[in-house]
Amino acid sequence: MHPLDEFSAIVTTDAPLAPLTWFRVGGPASRLARPRHTEELAAVYTRSREAGLPIRLLGGGSNVLARDAGVDGVVIHLESPAFSDLTVDPESGRIRAGAAVPLTSLCSTAARAGLSGLESLIGIPGTVGGGLIAGAAHRHVALRSLVERIEFLDGRGQPHTADRDELNASSTTEPVVDGVLIAADFQLQRDDPEQVVRRMRHLWIIKREQQPYGHQSSGYIFRDPSPERSAASIVEAAGLKGMRAGNVEISDRNANFLIAHPGATAEDVTRLIDHVRDRIARAFQIELEVNLSIW
Repeated sequence: MHPLDEFSAIVTTDAPLAPLTWFRVGGPASRLARPRHTEELAAVYTRSREAGLPIRLLGGGSNVLARDAGVDGVVIHLESPAFSDLTVDPESGRIRAGAAVPLTSLCSTAARAGLSGLESLIGIPGTVGGGLIAGAAHRHVALRSLVERIEFLDGRGQPHTADRDELNASSTTEPVVDGVLIAADFQLQRDDPEQVVRRMRHLWIIKREQQPYGHQSSGYIFRDPSPERSAASIVEAAGLKGMRAGNVEISDRNANFLIAHPGATAEDVTRLIDHVRDRIARAFQIELEVNLSIW
């Protein structure tokens, strides 16, 4: 008997992961859990930890690559409306977002409410939970720096809240919290809604021209070495735009995106990443850090 058999209503065996990630490649999850509310999330998470199962959390799938052989343990997919609430208090400048809220929705909702601070993050793929875990940032603005409070489950599945001074908010690489993020409160600045929306739209137009087309299966690969020097500019300077490995190639619109064409495999992705890192290290003595989470 498997430890998660009692959760058959929300747990699927040998579940395909490719459709849930932006690359749309890779093998299945041994167990895929889709909790419908916090209580189910806590129960599945606790049981999995007690059984010693490897646990991975999946949000929008924008920075996840599942290996072709599949993923052991359990993948917990936070997609339920229970994790997608988005509420705004314009008077206090606070906005609360569930872990499954897309970053684009967070940014646009805040802008329309006349709350400034998030507009430069428009266009960053993924969800609030994934963005906080991965350290989403644009130049000098980091999502973590705007967090006021978070709600999370600890290692025993117990709910907790933590204020900003209790978090690893200043780091973009250390875990923001030890547990499962459920929701986050952001403290923003009140501003004229028209002005905030105008700034956000201007930035979105610029970013959209520098990202792969929406119909393409793609992924953002490397962390920027510094706010002043982007990974995309380094890869482009090395003349690597358009380079391929199997059915995966470096985007000609933004050299920090890889495009997975029909027939691509996760191995194609990892081979191309390794080749790019090796070329950059030899050409510029720079060790590019992979932003992608490879399972």
